[in-house]
Amino acid sequence: MISQVQRVSVDTPSDTAMLEITQTVQRAVRESAVTSGVVWVTTTHTTTGITVNEGLPDVEADLIAMLRRFAPTEDPSYLHARWLPSDGAMAINSATHQRAALLGPQVAFPIDEGEVVLGSRQCIYFVELDGPLRRTYLIHILGEADAASVGQGKDTQ
Repeated sequence: MISQVQRVSVDTPSDTAMLEITQTVQRAVRESAVTSGVVWVTTTHTTTGITVNEGLPDVEADLIAMLRRFAPTEDPSYLHARWLPSDGAMAINSATHQRAALLGPQVAFPIDEGEVVLGSRQCIYFVELDGPLRRTYLIHILGEADAASVGQGKDTQ
């Protein structure tokens, strides 16, 4: 059994952005020795999300618009709008936490014959909701390798 965790850092370009990361995930799986298993993609932040959708600009824009409708920025009922001694700043980002909760922090896909199994239009997105910031997500690959892949010197630790 092989287990590999890769940390990927990204600099997000704006307060809200959808970064398509499908090729990065596919490359990580191909470069691993895993031929059969699963790959998880997980954000390490509470104001970002990981999601899967069709890779079209209008779909991306519609998703962001929907998140803003469901969790509007200006809502006087938010309780997460107070001084946070731990941060030394005002908490004014309740909406971004709610949006992240709607998206979720992780997606998983099977690996078969060394490839990520995706639908024909599925793209994996890292979604920034409180940027621009330097962010990190994880690609965790878990599975089995065939003997030929291991023998070709691929990293299997």
